[in-house]
Amino acid sequence: MDRVDRDRIQIGTHSFEKYLQREAIKSRVHELGVDLMVDYHDKNPLFLVVLNGAFMFAADLVRACDFAHEVEFVKMASYGGLNASGEMKRLIGLPDKMEDRHILIVEDIVDTGKTIGAVREDLLQHKPASVEVVTLLLKPDCLECTFESPYVGFEIPPAFVVGYGLDIDGQARNFADIYQLKKGK
Repeated sequence: MDRVDRDRIQIGTHSFEKYLQREAIKSRVHELGVDLMVDYHDKNPLFLVVLNGAFMFAADLVRACDFAHEVEFVKMASYGGLNASGEMKRLIGLPDKMEDRHILIVEDIVDTGKTIGAVREDLLQHKPASVEVVTLLLKPDCLECTFESPYVGFEIPPAFVVGYGLDIDGQARNFADIYQLKKGK
């Protein structure tokens, strides 16, 4: 990582500008936790966190959920640099014993919908009671498949973003704010 300042960050040759401030993120994650509490307080759901990007969002989200739940992790890779590779590779498998469970897939960002589609497809093989997606970010203009969820943090334009768990080649996950690739770069 190169230079960091308040409103901009530089990662290699890429310049990013602050897009979502940590206060707005914190507030929205709390709201999502309240929504989940209303819908799942008596269901002991399984939060299935998609690594690596969703780890910060998931940590804050489960702390905002004051009801019984479990947490497991799955890791899928679909990005390299700024572009989607188009290939899915599951690196860590799905947990056992998901039949009749209420599953909440926790994702950092849904853009093409391919990753979440692959996770959902695998889950349906295990006959869960329900499957919903909780995503911090949604890029509706980038969707290449049907996606619906009542648990979307923010809808954003089709720009590349980093911070709050999201990365570019493993860098920039540590920022508490979310930064957008500067136009023209």
